[in-house]
Amino acid sequence: MVRTYGFLSTHPPTQCGLATFNSALAAHLGEGGTRGGIVRVVTDSDDARPARGVVHTWTPGEREGWRAATSALERYDVAVVQHEYGIYPGADGQDVLPLLRALSVPSIVVLHTVLTRPTPRQRTLLEEIADAAGAVVTMTGTARDRLFGGYRVDARKVSVIPHGAAEHMHVLAVRQPRPRLLTWGLIGPGKGIEWALQALSLLGDLSPSPTYTVAGKTHPKVLEQYGESYRDGLERLGERLGVAGDVHYDPVYRDQTTLIRLIRSADVVVLPYDSQEQVTSGVLIEAVAAGVPIVATSFPHAVELLTDGPGLLVPHEDPVALAAAVRRILTEPGLADKLRNRARVVAPTLLWPAVAARYENLARSLLSERPAAAAVALP
Repeated sequence: MVRTYGFLSTHPPTQCGLATFNSALAAHLGEGGTRGGIVRVVTDSDDARPARGVVHTWTPGEREGWRAATSALERYDVAVVQHEYGIYPGADGQDVLPLLRALSVPSIVVLHTVLTRPTPRQRTLLEEIADAAGAVVTMTGTARDRLFGGYRVDARKVSVIPHGAAEHMHVLAVRQPRPRLLTWGLIGPGKGIEWALQALSLLGDLSPSPTYTVAGKTHPKVLEQYGESYRDGLERLGERLGVAGDVHYDPVYRDQTTLIRLIRSADVVVLPYDSQEQVTSGVLIEAVAAGVPIVATSFPHAVELLTDGPGLLVPHEDPVALAAAVRRILTEPGLADKLRNRARVVAPTLLWPAVAARYENLARSLLSERPAAAAVALP
């Protein structure tokens, strides 16, 4: 049995998808009395105050900070390391590599991004990270296939475990007088909201016509570099299109309870992302778990999850196609219910208890493979 987990990641109060994921995974792996501790990675702009469950903080200006982070993780039976380019110090976050090589306890590295066109340094770094890890997790089959096709990795180390989601369908769906379209998450260029605004302008003939809620703060890194220029541009676009009165911007970072209520109030979740690289989307998983019909551009995770599933796919940067898909869900008899029923079939495998159980099994297999001498040395 795994007794303790050490987690290396960004972590709340940092507001980002990686931090939210790590917090949820740590909480669910800790159920049943299993102890754990967080080694939190922060940037200069993060709130670095002490946080619950954090046993060590790795700061960017700390010379060879990976050494102290390694020592902190060594206190646990298994280390779970979240990987995303740029969250660790060094070029492309390379300082996580000596940490993995120095760990004596088994490690699970969770890949949040697998690029199709990495730089030579990014490719080499990811290959070396996979080599140093005890096990590697991708959250989609697409990411696994990219890893096998574009990188030299040991396929025996790689497992596919989906991004987890909270239980949503038990929350009452409170419908609005007008159909509500919803996009949420940290806001910034690439979110594709401009395409959704243009699509909204093509739906004014519906009766009643839909409203569009854009929920979420501007991404901290975008805010630091560009301020609110993206959001301001969206508001100006909405005025030019004549839909400003139909759009509500909700610039807060919501807790789980209020977020679930908001998602369940939507008639259609709209994910108009520009990226053709995105192999993992926590927002997409949450929307499926909530049983809300989805319209998404054909980014990789959406293609994998929504093809013949609980949503409709549209081309990138195509507001006409986006509007047509939303119109179908709002007007075509039986379609919305069909998509909701498909979500009910998929959702149980995406809920956090099921996902955490798969990480637990993976951790057990790593510990069972350790040589007897190493097992005796466990704390």
